[in-house]
Amino acid sequence: MIHLISDLHLSPDQPELLEHFDQYSNTLNPGDDLYILGDLFEYWLGDDAAEFLGHTRVEKVLASLSQRQVQVFFLSGNRDFLLGEDFATRCGIQLISDEHILDLGSKRVLLMHGDSLCTDDIAHQKFRSMVRSPSWQSEFLAKSLATRDAMAKLARYRSEDGKTQKAAQIMDVNEEAVDEVMGAHQVRLLIHGHTHRPAIHEAGPPRNACRIVLGDWTPEPSWVQLTETGLELVFGASRQHLAF
Repeated sequence: MIHLISDLHLSPDQPELLEHFDQYSNTLNPGDDLYILGDLFEYWLGDDAAEFLGHTRVEKVLASLSQRQVQVFFLSGNRDFLLGEDFATRCGIQLISDEHILDLGSKRVLLMHGDSLCTDDIAHQKFRSMVRSPSWQSEFLAKSLATRDAMAKLARYRSEDGKTQKAAQIMDVNEEAVDEVMGAHQVRLLIHGHTHRPAIHEAGPPRNACRIVLGDWTPEPSWVQLTETGLELVFGASRQHLAF
C-alpha cells in the first residue's frame, strides 16, 4: 500500500501533532511506502538542529518505520526545504525532489509539495526562489543555531502577517500552472499539499485528469491511500474516493 501525507507542521509547541503522527505510523505495515510531501516540520534550521528544535523523537518515529521495513520518501516543503541527507541517513528515509514521478503500474502520478503552483502569490514565489538558491542556503547554514532560529521566526511572523492581507485565491494554486506542470510531465494525476484545502479536483488537459490536495493535520490527520485501482482521501471524518 502507498500512503501519502503532508503539512503536519510538527512543533514541540503542539505535542498532540506528534502523537497523531506516532499513532498513524503504527498503522503502517512492512512493505508499505510512505510519501511525505513537505512541511513535516513547522520550520527546519538544518540537519544539525534536530535536538535544538526538539525533534529527536520525530527522528525516532521515522527510524522505527524504516526498521519495520516501511520505506519512507520525503519531498521538502516551504517550511523544511533545508532538510538534507544527514537527517535522511539518521532516519533511514529517502529524499526525493519536487515534481517527483511515481510509477503506479501503467500509471504515472506527479507528486509535489504545491507551493510552486501558487504563482499568483508573487511575494511567496520571490521568497521561494531566494531561499532555494545554494548560495543563500550555504550562507544561512554557516550561521549559529540561535541566529538561524531568530531569522526563521522573523520570516514566519512576516509570512503569517502577510497572509492576513492577501486574498484567499492568491494563496491557492493557479489552474494554468497546474495544467502546465501536468502537461509537461504527461500525467493525469497530481497529488500535492501546501494549501491545507483537502479535496479531489478535476484538472486538465489532458482529459480525465485529477488533482488531489492533502489536508494539514490540525485538528485531525489527513492522508491518501493509493493503489493501482484508485485512492482514498481522508481528512477528519470525511473520506473521498477516486477510482481509476
